[in-house]
Amino acid sequence: QVHLVESGGGLVQAGGSLRLSCVASGRDFSTYAMGWFRQAPGKEREFVAAISWSADRTYYADSVKGRFAITRDNAKNTVYLQMNSLKPEDTAVYSCYGDENYCSGYVCYHRAAYLGYDYWGQGTQVTVSS
Repeated sequence: QVHLVESGGGLVQAGGSLRLSCVASGRDFSTYAMGWFRQAPGKEREFVAAISWSADRTYYADSVKGRFAITRDNAKNTVYLQMNSLKPEDTAVYSCYGDENYCSGYVCYHRAAYLGYDYWGQGTQVTVSS
């Protein structure tokens, strides 16, 4: 059975940093694209970042570009999200996903909001205080 388990969330002041981790188990994700999406209370799921299976391509939502960085370690079946210069509007539950297809552009937002992914985790809460 496939599991994706996120960790690293918490409470941080605006301007601070957090590093999220997502460990996948149950299959080899080294050939899968992976990424992160988030959901704030009362809002639909929002794409955050994606990384190709070989890590040669990354794509970010405009809202986090320049502040967040996605990386992966295929040997550990793990994907990371380094979040810097956090803002109160970044407050949400952050979930990682694994999918056969890497996304960029409109497709990323559409998949996050409406279609989902092959696999995703339950999420970790990130709260940014002002």
